[in-house]
Amino acid sequence: MGRTRGKGTGRGTAALACGAALTVLCGCTVQASGEEDRRSPVRIELPSGTPSPKSAPPDGKPSTKPTPAAPAAVLWSRGDEGRDIRELQARLRQIAWLFDGPTGTYDDLTEQAVRGFQGKRGLPRTGKTDEVTWERLLRMTREPGKWDLYLMGGQPADAPDARCLTGRVLCISKSSRTLRWMIDGRSVLTVPVRFGSQYTPTREGVFSVYWKSRHHVSTLYDSPMPYAMFFSGGQAVHYSSDFAATGYAGASHGCVNVRDERAIAEMFAQVRTGDKVVVHW
Repeated sequence: MGRTRGKGTGRGTAALACGAALTVLCGCTVQASGEEDRRSPVRIELPSGTPSPKSAPPDGKPSTKPTPAAPAAVLWSRGDEGRDIRELQARLRQIAWLFDGPTGTYDDLTEQAVRGFQGKRGLPRTGKTDEVTWERLLRMTREPGKWDLYLMGGQPADAPDARCLTGRVLCISKSSRTLRWMIDGRSVLTVPVRFGSQYTPTREGVFSVYWKSRHHVSTLYDSPMPYAMFFSGGQAVHYSSDFAATGYAGASHGCVNVRDERAIAEMFAQVRTGDKVVVHW
C-alpha cells in the first residue's frame, strides 16, 4: 500500500511539473480556483527572444571598436576678421605665442601661433581655432582690456569735437586715442595716437601749430621726434618708432605719438603753421 501511494504521488508530481512547464512555454495566465487567488492573478510571460540592436550586433559578436568622437566645431580660421579675432590674438600674446597685433585679421602669423599652441597641448595642429582650442586658451589667459585689443591701433575713432568742424584742424581724441586731420569738417586722415603718462600728461584744449621740424631731436630726452608739429611748449605731434614697436604698452613724455610713418609724412606735408590743434576727451 505504501509503495502504491508513493508511485501515485510521484506521477502526480511529475504531471504538475509538466503542466507548469507547459504553462511557462505557452505564456498564459495562471489562476487558482480559490477566491483569494482570483483576486491576485499571476501573469507569466516569456521574453520575445529577439535581441535589441544595442545588446547584440548583426554578426552576434560584441563590438570592440570605440565610437569615434565628433571633431570640435571650428570657430575661426584664416581670413576671418573682427573683434573676436582681436581677443584671440590678445590672449595668444599674453602667453607669448604671438608678438604682433592684435590686428583683427586671422592672418598667417595667427595661424602659426594657434598651430604651435595646439601642438604644445597635444591637440590636432590644424591652425584653426576650434571649441577645444578656445576653451583651453580661455583657461590659461585673462580677459583682455580695451587697449589690449587695440594695442597696435586700429580702434574706431569717435565723433569729432564741435571745435574741429571748421577750418584746418588736427582733431585729437583722448577717448578713442585717434587723430583726425580735418579740413572744413571733412576727415582727410585718421590715425591712432598715444599720449603722455600720468606723470607727463598731454595738455588738453585748443592750440595752434607754431613750429614744424622734419628731423627734430629732443634736447631734453635726447630722442628723435621726426615730423614734429609743435603746438604747446615742448609738446608736439610726431612720429614715434617706440609706439610703432610696442604700441600702447608705453607712453610719451607728453607729446602726441603717431605710429604710422607714411600717414604722418603725408600729414606733415599738408599741415601749415597756424593750423588749429584741438585735444579733447
